[in-house]
Amino acid sequence: MAETGASPLPPTPPAHSPLFRAEQFVWLTARVLEQRLFAHHFLHGAADPVETALDAYRNDDGGYGHALEPDLRGPVSQPLHSAHALHVLDAVGRCGGQRVERVCRYLTSVSTAEGALPAIHPSQRGYPAAPFIPIVDDPPSELLATGPVVGVLHRNEVWHAWLFRATDFCWQAVESLEKSHPYEIEAAVAFLDSAPDRPRAEAAADRLGRLVREHRLAALDPDNLDAYPVAPGYAPAEHHFPHDYAKTPRSLARAWFTDDEMARSLDFLAAEQQEDGGWPVRWRRWAPAPVLEARPMVTIEALRTLRAYGRAIG
Repeated sequence: MAETGASPLPPTPPAHSPLFRAEQFVWLTARVLEQRLFAHHFLHGAADPVETALDAYRNDDGGYGHALEPDLRGPVSQPLHSAHALHVLDAVGRCGGQRVERVCRYLTSVSTAEGALPAIHPSQRGYPAAPFIPIVDDPPSELLATGPVVGVLHRNEVWHAWLFRATDFCWQAVESLEKSHPYEIEAAVAFLDSAPDRPRAEAAADRLGRLVREHRLAALDPDNLDAYPVAPGYAPAEHHFPHDYAKTPRSLARAWFTDDEMARSLDFLAAEQQEDGGWPVRWRRWAPAPVLEARPMVTIEALRTLRAYGRAIG
């Protein structure tokens, strides 16, 4: 039974609970990777089966491909796939060793002249990709791609030559932000939450929090969403909420919001669970398969956020 990733006799949550309904949704719709991640997070499953499932997406160059990040299809390695792989390894406590050393070598090979990551490498050309992720021959450095990777590597005390310039890029990018959009702010938070220089990170986060409130980048009243603008290029109802920025109470972004604002945000997140037990994809949809594959990922993250804040899930 160990190879399934679940305990021999996992506790069965009540049939009406959010966790039970989400479990049924995951077994019905998810890829093997997300099934094993769900088992690890909520059914006492082991980490080894998660790593085994993740290996199916790994390429010889040390990067990851094969639609690990569902909005990029095809076999080629991409920074966003590799960022997702690191997120998975971090979630199961396995972000280190030779596996991560190989990822860092891949990241070095696709970095820009600044030592940072592009959102998408031109090797994606010829394979299906979300139309909102442009493919260009000489892509620029992106905080969106670099921040979460640098953050997770620092959090796991991974040291590699690639990290030095990439960290400098993230500091420069974060501290120079004047106008931004929610996903870029989330990437900045992912970096700041684990950046080694804590006083500098706290100062940068304080400034970003004021920017988020000034530009209304967080929907603070879920009952009045029309009062909050949606960023250009986003889906019509693609709002972002306090829980999207502060995924745990330990995040620096938690200080941006009052207790009441966070409570309303978490109430909204809990209420988003749909009849089939899964949470919805709020970003732009462009093909059926990416949405089908992304919903279990979104569902797992929603449950983890609710649990991190002490909400009962089952």
